[in-house]
Amino acid sequence: MKKILSLVVSLTLISGVCAAVLAYVNGITAEPIKATAAKAREAAKAAVLCGEDGFTAEGRCKDGYGGDIVLMVGFKKDKKTVISYKVLQASETPGLGMKLKTPEFAGQFAGKDATSLKVKKDGGDIEAITAATITSRAVCRAIEDARRNLAEAQ
Repeated sequence: MKKILSLVVSLTLISGVCAAVLAYVNGITAEPIKATAAKAREAAKAAVLCGEDGFTAEGRCKDGYGGDIVLMVGFKKDKKTVISYKVLQASETPGLGMKLKTPEFAGQFAGKDATSLKVKKDGGDIEAITAATITSRAVCRAIEDARRNLAEAQ
């Protein structure tokens, strides 16, 4: 019994020290991480407009193959025609779903109406990434979410 109590106390102390170290590191890194994310968002806003007059909005879809997909989307002045998008967050399969970042895939959305985006398998005109239809659908939904967010913000 004494040995078990000793192990419990030891593990409790080790866990407490680890928790304290993690809390300290989190406290130190939280602000730089926020600042870096804010800079990335600002850079993405400029990039998605491609020099055109328009609007930007952030869109999210939780149905990506690897979880949330977050995009910064540029829209023309009509607030529904897509200029382009940049990926802010995605954890898709490397070599497959992460092709959502490629100009070949992303370029398909330029000039499209964000109110009716669908992959070809669903009756739309977006060519899905080979072996990554779930990701492709999630990108369409994230762009639609960005359009809704823009409409609500105005």
